[in-house]
Amino acid sequence: MNASTQYTPSARTGRFFKDHLFVIVCLIAAGVCISVLGVLLASIIMQGMEHLDTQLLQNPPSRKPEKAGIYPAMIGTVYICLVCAVTAIPLGVGTAILLEEFKPRQRTLARLHGIVQLNITNLAGVPSVVYGILGMTAFVELFQVLGSPSDPIWTLGTIDNWYYIQLPFGRGVLAGGLTLMLVVLPIIIISSQEALRAVPNSLRQGALALGSTRWQMVWGTTLPAAVPGIMTGTILAMSRAIGEAAPILIIAGVVYITFTPEHLMDDFTAMPLQIYDWASRPQESFHHVAASGILVLMAILLTFNAVAVIIRQKFQR
Repeated sequence: MNASTQYTPSARTGRFFKDHLFVIVCLIAAGVCISVLGVLLASIIMQGMEHLDTQLLQNPPSRKPEKAGIYPAMIGTVYICLVCAVTAIPLGVGTAILLEEFKPRQRTLARLHGIVQLNITNLAGVPSVVYGILGMTAFVELFQVLGSPSDPIWTLGTIDNWYYIQLPFGRGVLAGGLTLMLVVLPIIIISSQEALRAVPNSLRQGALALGSTRWQMVWGTTLPAAVPGIMTGTILAMSRAIGEAAPILIIAGVVYITFTPEHLMDDFTAMPLQIYDWASRPQESFHHVAASGILVLMAILLTFNAVAVIIRQKFQR
């Protein structure tokens, strides 16, 4: 080794000092963030415990703070998140499998693959309000080529049936869930691709060597090994979907709703919208009700995450 490239004791000491300094800076930054979060949570709990009771969970919104409830918004949030999960998870995982496990070899298709991959990466950074405008055009009005929501071109059942569906969809649960699907779909695709890339190639080669087709290799070997990583990305995506307010505000259009949706085309509201409505009112009592709504929203979020973590741990074992 050249003498000029050898580390002197002073240089080694300098490297160790910079390393420890960087660790200390990271610990301080993490401590500050956790402290701010702790203070914020403590403040919300102190304000929200006053109205956190069964009446809040069972009553509809009211103009009187002591009678205000979050039940319609809570049911609406569950409905649109279920629609989002049912549509976004299979579509996102399937897209990730197609892009990662079935890469084309032809030059033209390879270029198209690169363009699609680049657009998916860019879509992950698009503001959610843009997806709200897109959902308004694509799902609520169906690009205005199939009539209008007030005068649908096709219906299934009547508004008294739980399976009622119309074209265009209108400002209903289905349109809201599909709009949230657009918001989280790039996140699910990218995280699923990363999970598939983390699977060792030796597993793929072993499956193919035993005579499996490429699809059998993906379904029986690659996908089960990637499920824990896919579930992690899905948890993060659904956590974002539950707390989104901007796209749902564009789709729903109204905040004060005192009834729960009866079918996929029915009007709805969501918990972030209801919390925003309470927080924007001048009365101090409604601010405390908004804090109680935040606690309920966090409880639903933690419940969804706990279920997803249990499923991930089961597949990981």
